[in-house]
Amino acid sequence: MLLKQAQPGLRRHAGEAVRLIDATVLPLTSLSENWASYEARGPGAKLHVVFDPEAAMPVHFAVTARRVNDITAAKAMPVEAGATYVYDLGYYDFGWWARLSARGCRFVTRLKKNTPTRLVSEQEITPAAAERGIRADRLVHLPKRLKGTRTHPLPGQLREIHVVIETGKVLRIISNDLTAPAETLADLYKTRWQIELFFRWSKQTLKIRKFLGTSENAVRIQLAVALIAYLLLRIAQADQTAISSPLTFARLVRANLMHRRSAATLGHPQLPPTPSPSSQLNLALT
Repeated sequence: MLLKQAQPGLRRHAGEAVRLIDATVLPLTSLSENWASYEARGPGAKLHVVFDPEAAMPVHFAVTARRVNDITAAKAMPVEAGATYVYDLGYYDFGWWARLSARGCRFVTRLKKNTPTRLVSEQEITPAAAERGIRADRLVHLPKRLKGTRTHPLPGQLREIHVVIETGKVLRIISNDLTAPAETLADLYKTRWQIELFFRWSKQTLKIRKFLGTSENAVRIQLAVALIAYLLLRIAQADQTAISSPLTFARLVRANLMHRRSAATLGHPQLPPTPSPSSQLNLALT
């Protein structure tokens, strides 16, 4: 119910829904080693989130130990038929990509450098696409076999787009959308940074870098409470138009927690209290 209040547009047409998937690591102390041990980098938890970039809202989350691979958690998440899923190399699993395609979903991700593709045809690069750093637009096939034994779960054609970013690095973006403009797919992949900003904002503003408890249940509860607080802040911010910055709004709410004020007046100086009638007794605290 809270998510529906915070995100009234959640039930948009499935073809318009974009979902970003990513995870962030939250270091824990040695007191959590019994469930979150990880020899390589120390104990930690992972917050896995499916994020709606248009509404700036998480629509699904899961908490696991740090050692759990991102794709393992993603396979357990619900899939919205017809939605567009955008994710990075942490979700490099062709079988899962095939599952998304089977549900009518569009996916946009990128290929590893050493992943070979077989060229089917070259698409023309429009001037608008070239200005956006797009250097190649191709229809390709992935290898028919995986590790020489298993049949590839994605036998059809895919779209491979090469994009040059600011650092000069070339990204190999791959998608099962064969018709959308190349710049549209590149822009979709670029929106993936919104979930990174969400993680950064949550860690800094909602204070989820330190945990009050050490058990798995305590960590899950604190993360759930933090996400509920995020949704409540979004609902409150939507009720006013004076403060557009989520960070500024959150800081003002924190500063006025003990005051009964309308969200629309948080950005204005608080008026002095109305004097009470002289006949009424007052209690003065010193």
